[in-house]
Amino acid sequence: MLTLEPRLCPICGTNAHADVKYPERFDAAALDDFAFASRKLPEYMHWQLRRCRACDLLFADPAPTPAELGRLYREAAFDSGREAGLAARTYGRYLRPIAAGLAHRSGALDIGTGDGEFLRELIACGFTDVRGVEPSTAPIAAAAADVRPLIRQGLFEPGGYAADSLSLVSCFQTIEHLSDPLALTREMHRILRPGGAAFLIGHDRTAPSARLLGERSPIFDIEHLQLFSPRSLTALLRAAGFQRVTIRPIVNRYPLAYWLRLFPAPAAVKAALLDRLGRGRLGKLVLPLPAGNLAAVGWKA
Repeated sequence: MLTLEPRLCPICGTNAHADVKYPERFDAAALDDFAFASRKLPEYMHWQLRRCRACDLLFADPAPTPAELGRLYREAAFDSGREAGLAARTYGRYLRPIAAGLAHRSGALDIGTGDGEFLRELIACGFTDVRGVEPSTAPIAAAAADVRPLIRQGLFEPGGYAADSLSLVSCFQTIEHLSDPLALTREMHRILRPGGAAFLIGHDRTAPSARLLGERSPIFDIEHLQLFSPRSLTALLRAAGFQRVTIRPIVNRYPLAYWLRLFPAPAAVKAALLDRLGRGRLGKLVLPLPAGNLAAVGWKA
């Protein structure tokens, strides 16, 4: 059984404005090696979630301890190599205008880099001294030989990188998973050079897909300790010291079979359809969809 501990709003530091929005939906027997893996088959479970009226953040309270989370992510399985590559190319398209606004491109760090596919995008965009940090061992083992040496296994922790040393820090689909997202964004701000940029991508709990599906949306997940809106993601970056914060929705490109994995259909029906799609070309067809994700950029003055 997981050990849970109470939490305050990670942005405001108080629960004075936080009300329970969704009671806990959790069954420990339903967990497997992919429970804390990226792009998994959704279990449609989540912790008790509060909404902070002050910053609009939806956050888990209580939630697993940081030590427990570190263990769970370290041991998580990985089987989403193709989807990781497609996501990296999507994020690479949004990277280019950010890179164009930088004074130089020396020093880039990707937090939660997985198998390191986005590191290729950074290099192709002209960044030097490129590196990634990833807590899970399985995606690093699956990384291509040319990018694996650029990845450090472990958690992104304060003091690991010199102040004012990087031009860009990226963090994709990770900010929801952290016990203390404000501490991470403050550390991102500390290690960036003046004029450097933080580039985040996360789920938008106010997106049309999330509103339509409600708790059947795959973003409601035990991995997610908070879910952002444009308002709360802006508040997070500004609280960390970033200026010129911009938020925009993005369009993701994934195979049809992956989109079906996310759709809340009955398990038996979904399994049969996935099996059929897996035996033909149709399941591999890549489709662009607005899946309810946000790209956020904050600049260090």
